[in-house]
Amino acid sequence: MTDVADRISQLALDPERTQKAIGDFLTEDLSPQWSDVTSEAIFSADETTTAHLVPRDSGILAGLPLAHAVFAQLPGPVEFEYHATEGTHLNASNPIASVTAPVRSLLAAERTALNLLSRLCGIATHTRDFVELVENTSAQIVDTRKTTPGLREFEKYAVRAAGGGNKRMGLYDVAMIKDNHKEAAGSITAAFNAVRGANPDIDVQVEVESMEEAVEATAVGAAFLLVDNLSPKETREIVEVVGDRTDIEATGGITLENVGEYAVAGVDFISIGALTHSSPIVDIGLDL
Repeated sequence: MTDVADRISQLALDPERTQKAIGDFLTEDLSPQWSDVTSEAIFSADETTTAHLVPRDSGILAGLPLAHAVFAQLPGPVEFEYHATEGTHLNASNPIASVTAPVRSLLAAERTALNLLSRLCGIATHTRDFVELVENTSAQIVDTRKTTPGLREFEKYAVRAAGGGNKRMGLYDVAMIKDNHKEAAGSITAAFNAVRGANPDIDVQVEVESMEEAVEATAVGAAFLLVDNLSPKETREIVEVVGDRTDIEATGGITLENVGEYAVAGVDFISIGALTHSSPIVDIGLDL
């Protein structure tokens, strides 16, 4: 299990928290008793075989150590051999790993491992498409908080594996002043001062929807602006006026078709919720 923990740590994930989450995922599929009533009726406890993890599609690899961790939690000795590296291209029909273990354990872990791996590879593949379109600019592709409950750390890892970034992990590490906050406080300035007064060591980002709001937020001291649902032209104008005093992130309506226009507008970051809420999976199978 040490090898699994080391590999999880290399993903900048906490091994103990990750192992607990994977245990919960397995319990969801196997019940608290961890029972596969079909395989247990057909295979003996000591029957062992080797299976291969094989992509059915092309894509970008993310999360193979997590699949390893799933198999490792099932009973019996498990040998997991890696044939591919995180962040590299997957080729359909080329195995990315081999697993030797009791047949019962292989089949009990199969769906949980494949669901997780396919999901993360899908996010990494989608992210890489965006990253490649802005690679000749200064803009970085980042994700949002629009993640699947229970999978945030893993989904955000998949974005990193593909060359993207994590702008913030949650509501606790970066303050974000949005419409409801501005309306409740009465203005951007009032909202900013309230948040800064309560959290002097936290970066404060302000969502802006016009040049006027961008100027006000910058003047009051916002560390960065989230330019929401403005056109590339309007975004460029904001960059030209305040971009030398604050970081600027474009968001809202960003697609593969227009991401390049936002990148050349001069923004520092481009955040895309679709990376984690709308990426199709990469189909991966387990072949005995």
